[in-house]
Amino acid sequence: MSTEIIEVSQKRELKEFIHAPTKLHRGHEGWATPLYSDEWKFFSRRKNKNFNHSDTVMVLAKKRGRIVGRCMGIINKRFLEISGEKTARFGYLESTDDIEVTKALVTHVEKWAKSRNMNKIVGPMGFTDQDPEGFLIEGFGNEPTLATYYNYEFIPEHIEKLGYGKEVDYVVYKIPVTSEYPPIYKKVLERLSKKNEFKLVEFSSTSQIKPYIVPVLSLVNDVFSHLYGYVPLAMEEMEDLAKQYLPALNPKFLKVVEKDSKLVGFILGIPNMDEGFRKARGRLLPFGFYHILSASKKSRQLDLLLGGIDREYRDRGIDVLLGSSLMKSAHDSGIKFMDSHLELESNTLVQAEMKRFGGQVYKKYRIFQKKL
Repeated sequence: MSTEIIEVSQKRELKEFIHAPTKLHRGHEGWATPLYSDEWKFFSRRKNKNFNHSDTVMVLAKKRGRIVGRCMGIINKRFLEISGEKTARFGYLESTDDIEVTKALVTHVEKWAKSRNMNKIVGPMGFTDQDPEGFLIEGFGNEPTLATYYNYEFIPEHIEKLGYGKEVDYVVYKIPVTSEYPPIYKKVLERLSKKNEFKLVEFSSTSQIKPYIVPVLSLVNDVFSHLYGYVPLAMEEMEDLAKQYLPALNPKFLKVVEKDSKLVGFILGIPNMDEGFRKARGRLLPFGFYHILSASKKSRQLDLLLGGIDREYRDRGIDVLLGSSLMKSAHDSGIKFMDSHLELESNTLVQAEMKRFGGQVYKKYRIFQKKL
């Protein structure tokens, strides 16, 4: 039976779009349903500021009236202005194990992008670097993180059959948490303590964190500007991210370094809460919040979200100061290992730090591309 493609234009269709992954991942071991309240905000043209500077299309795939897939097309105008490229993005692709469904969804988005004079499409990607990007291609069966895709193995296979090739790969390291630091870290820490040039700032409450949110995200804009596909965050987007993540942050897993009261580096991790999200089933009430909070306290996996150092102060030991402090807090909290999050395969400097602590690659993600 042919696949029916429907462009989302009504609230009822948007609800189907938001709930589609839960239906399609039923029985998929490891899948954690995101909070529906967050999904409604993200896909709302009124609440998500990214829609203000992007062209988008959201589509559903149906067979016999049943939802069998979804996909979103994005043209981030701000990225086009910065890069000079005519590149569209596809993302939030879900499908049954039916190449015809995936083809119908992706082809519709390709035609939409081509009609807007785009000559290339990449994905999966969202509006910004803070959205999930890249399909998992290696390391299936490991615990996912909320900031990444958790796709079936057949999805990247479908994409390749539709003529897509590799754009970039990301690697993810599994880093054992230990009380022992690499010898070179000990030497650097001794040197830093003597010079007293940098100040490590640690936190014990979310109220202490609030004044640092915008400076941290401003530093992200600066240090991430050269990374693949990065789009700088506007002030209103920084404020929205702060509102989204602040309730989930454990203050002891945010580390900041200052020099003369200026923020010059930071690292942020959150305990993996997947088990809580599985029990919450997409809803905070009546018991979802309890399940998520409980999972956060019991988690033995720390997911690294963001980190950055001011370019002017790199190679001065700030990475050692941040890494050793976070490692100590993780060890003291009973964390067994860290998930590094996505690291560009070409970023050998960051990967070297992961390896110093005994980290090993255990997952790999890929962004695909196709000429239109």
